[in-house]
Amino acid sequence: MKKNQPNKYLAYVNIAFQMGIIIAAGVFIGIWLDEKFPNKYSAYTISLSLLGVFVALYQVFRGLKDLSDDD
Repeated sequence: MKKNQPNKYLAYVNIAFQMGIIIAAGVFIGIWLDEKFPNKYSAYTISLSLLGVFVALYQVFRGLKDLSDDD
Protein backbone atom coordinates (compact mmCIF):
# COMPACT_ATOMS: atom_id res chain seq x y z
CA MET A 1 0.00 0.00 0.00
CA LYS A 2 1.36 3.39 -0.97
CA LYS A 3 1.79 5.97 1.78
CA ASN A 4 0.70 8.94 -0.36
CA GLN A 5 -2.44 7.21 -1.65
CA PRO A 6 -5.61 8.87 -0.28
CA ASN A 7 -8.07 6.77 1.64
CA LYS A 8 -10.72 5.25 -0.66
CA TYR A 9 -13.44 5.81 1.95
CA LEU A 10 -12.82 9.54 1.82
CA ALA A 11 -13.40 9.45 -1.92
CA TYR A 12 -16.77 7.76 -1.39
CA VAL A 13 -17.76 10.34 1.23
CA ASN A 14 -16.72 13.10 -1.16
CA ILE A 15 -18.95 11.60 -3.88
CA ALA A 16 -21.91 11.59 -1.48
CA PHE A 17 -21.37 15.24 -0.55
CA GLN A 18 -21.09 16.21 -4.20
CA MET A 19 -24.36 14.43 -4.95
CA GLY A 20 -26.14 16.23 -2.14
CA ILE A 21 -24.80 19.64 -3.13
CA ILE A 22 -25.68 19.22 -6.82
CA ILE A 23 -29.25 18.04 -6.09
CA ALA A 24 -29.81 20.72 -3.44
CA ALA A 25 -28.56 23.42 -5.82
CA GLY A 26 -31.03 22.26 -8.47
CA VAL A 27 -33.90 22.29 -5.99
CA PHE A 28 -33.08 25.71 -4.57
CA ILE A 29 -32.62 27.29 -8.00
CA GLY A 30 -35.91 25.69 -9.08
CA ILE A 31 -37.72 27.08 -6.03
CA TRP A 32 -36.26 30.51 -6.70
CA LEU A 33 -37.38 30.40 -10.34
CA ASP A 34 -40.87 29.19 -9.36
CA GLU A 35 -41.21 32.16 -7.01
CA LYS A 36 -39.91 34.55 -9.66
CA PHE A 37 -42.04 33.08 -12.49
CA PRO A 38 -45.09 31.44 -10.87
CA ASN A 39 -46.67 28.47 -12.62
CA LYS A 40 -49.28 25.88 -11.79
CA TYR A 41 -47.09 22.79 -11.37
CA SER A 42 -43.80 24.07 -9.88
CA ALA A 43 -42.22 23.07 -13.16
CA TYR A 44 -38.86 24.70 -12.51
CA THR A 45 -38.39 22.93 -9.18
CA ILE A 46 -39.34 19.56 -10.60
CA SER A 47 -37.26 19.97 -13.75
CA LEU A 48 -34.12 21.28 -12.07
CA SER A 49 -34.27 18.75 -9.24
CA LEU A 50 -34.47 15.91 -11.78
CA LEU A 51 -31.66 17.47 -13.79
CA GLY A 52 -29.65 17.68 -10.56
CA VAL A 53 -30.25 13.99 -9.88
CA PHE A 54 -29.07 13.01 -13.37
CA VAL A 55 -26.00 15.24 -13.18
CA ALA A 56 -25.19 13.84 -9.72
CA LEU A 57 -25.53 10.26 -10.97
CA TYR A 58 -23.25 11.06 -13.89
CA GLN A 59 -20.69 12.45 -11.43
CA VAL A 60 -20.99 9.30 -9.29
CA PHE A 61 -20.46 6.98 -12.25
CA ARG A 62 -17.50 9.03 -13.45
CA GLY A 63 -16.01 9.13 -9.94
CA LEU A 64 -16.43 5.40 -9.41
CA LYS A 65 -14.88 4.70 -12.80
CA ASP A 66 -11.88 6.85 -11.86
CA LEU A 67 -11.55 5.04 -8.53
CA SER A 68 -11.68 1.63 -10.19
CA ASP A 69 -9.13 2.71 -12.83
CA ASP A 70 -6.69 3.66 -10.06
CA ASP A 71 -6.54 0.05 -8.82
